[in-house]
Parts: sequence; C-alpha cells; structure tokens
Amino acid sequence: MTKLPSIIKADGSKEVFDPVRLSTSLQRSGAGEHTATRITEAITNTVAQGVSSKDVYSRAFALLRKEGRPIAARYALRRALLELGPTGHPFEDFISHLYRAEGWQVETRKIMQGKCVMHEIDFYASHPEQKTHIAAELKYHNDPGYKTDLKVALYVKSRFDDIFSCDPSTRICPIDRGLLVTNTKFTSEAIAYAECAGVELLGWGYPTDNNLFMRMSRAKVYPITTLTELSRAEKNLLIEQGVIAVDEIVHNRRVLDMLRLSPERVGEILSEADGLLAL
Repeated sequence: MTKLPSIIKADGSKEVFDPVRLSTSLQRSGAGEHTATRITEAITNTVAQGVSSKDVYSRAFALLRKEGRPIAARYALRRALLELGPTGHPFEDFISHLYRAEGWQVETRKIMQGKCVMHEIDFYASHPEQKTHIAAELKYHNDPGYKTDLKVALYVKSRFDDIFSCDPSTRICPIDRGLLVTNTKFTSEAIAYAECAGVELLGWGYPTDNNLFMRMSRAKVYPITTLTELSRAEKNLLIEQGVIAVDEIVHNRRVLDMLRLSPERVGEILSEADGLLAL
C-alpha cells in the first residue's frame, strides 16, 4: 500500500493526508458519493509531500464548483466565516441571526450589571419555550489556524461568575447559562477547562454532536460570504448595509438593488442561494 504524504495544516502542524476525511467532508457538503469519490481520487493521486491543507481545499473546491456552485459554497462554509471580518461585529450579527432562526429572542452588545462591575455582553438571548436565558462571549478570528485558548476561557468564566453573583434581591439576574462562541476551533486545554468549569462552548467542530457547522446546516442559515457568485467587494457592501446571511436575499431580493447588478447576474446569485438553502 502506497504511503500517504503529510500535509501542513493552517496552524503549522503536520498530519497525514486522509482521503476518507476528505470524502466525508465533500459528502457532508452535499456531494453525491460518486462525485466525492472521484474528486478524492483525483486529489489523492496528485497530492504532494508537504503541501498545505489550504492547497488541498482549494483543489477540492475548484473540482466541486464544476459540479455545482451551491455544493461548493457549502463546502466553503468555514472559509466564508473567515471572510466576515476584519471586525467581530458581523460575526456577532450572524450568530444572532442563527439563534433567531432557532427560535431565540436576541440582543447584541447588551450592558449588564454584575456583582462588582458592569459588563458588555456580546450576545444575550432568551427562549420562550425553553424558559432560559443565555449570555455569550463571541471570539472572531480571520486566521484559520488560530484557536481560542485557555486564557480566553478563564477570562470568560470570570466575567460570567461576576454576573451570576449579582444579588437577586436588589436587581434581576436574567442569565441561566454562559456560552463562549468562536468561528474557528478551541485548544484542548480550553475544552478541558470549560467542561470542568461549566462553560458551554460552540465552535466550528465543537461540540461534536451539535457544532456550528451542524447548526448552520440544520437551520439553513449561511453567511452571505458563502455565495461564490458574489465578488469580495459586493459581499463587503452587503455586510456594511447589514445583510449578513444568504436567506435574507432569498426572502427579499430587493436588498440586491444596492449592488446595481444586471437582471442576469441577480438571477445567477439567487439561483445559487436557492440551491444552497435546498441542500
């Protein structure tokens, strides 16, 4: 059996190229088994020792795009989240949009009183049916190799502890759960501490049974940067005007008027958007 080459991950570490993992990722994005197998074989037969994981992704994306833009767009979801920056506010708005789609009532950048000091909470949500309130600290990164680490988890836990410790006899303490959210990954130390200390985490691949990718896919909520028919400048303009998710242009195509596009291009963009939401 031919030895598989090592590739360089975004964080600089090395790992053996895994064809099964690539095929699974392609099928998870909506590619059929035959298509995923064909693309995986094409890449496996040509991948070189020491190539970057970004190069593997780019080749897979290019081949998948020939099969269909909506599938390629969904395959590129993690990269699309990285394009929401450079500031963290669009990511906060996107997570708010996701939670609203799941039935939550959401406020962003809310000021709350703790036992000792006031805190600005990135994200505050309540659910009428679940009768629960959550506060979340959101950490956005536009570097795919950056992981939210232990010191961030410690900082977030200390903030939540101060809020949880407020005196209910003198003021309301409307938080039942604290959450740390990131668009990338967590270090193993951050996960171990959070699990021990009772801080909930939500990231690209964590928790394994209900992570950010799974929740976006289930709710059909994807960042506007997912669409391959839009240029980078067009995506930026939409974000600046508060259009943060694909379903927003499907539900109200007039938001695309600001881009001054031809009817043909509008049709192409909406076709990709409809196809993505139909996966």
